Amino acid sequence: MAARRFVVRGIVQGVGFRHALCREAVRLGLAGWVRNRRDGTVEALAVGSNHALDALHRWSQRGPAAARVEAVEAVPLTPAEEEAFDPPAGTEFRQVATA
Repeated sequence: MAARRFVVRGIVQGVGFRHALCREAVRLGLAGWVRNRRDGTVEALAVGSNHALDALHRWSQRGPAAARVEAVEAVPLTPAEEEAFDPPAGTEFRQVATA
């Protein structure tokens, strides 16, 4: 299993981005979470196959129809980096509180 941290910039809050990303991650069989950040970005921690993570990266570059994605940062994580996240990835994909 691989892990990546995604940070999505643009018009991505208030447009259903988190809900849609969560739905897509579940469809792809990923574990982890998605949340808004106070700086206006959306952040996600996703764990699964590289194929599924690549697909989520491609999806997040466009997002739902109302979103206007300007940039997506997708950083591969080591097991130690993944374990340091709060909250942890868990076994299912979910939305968590704003950071």
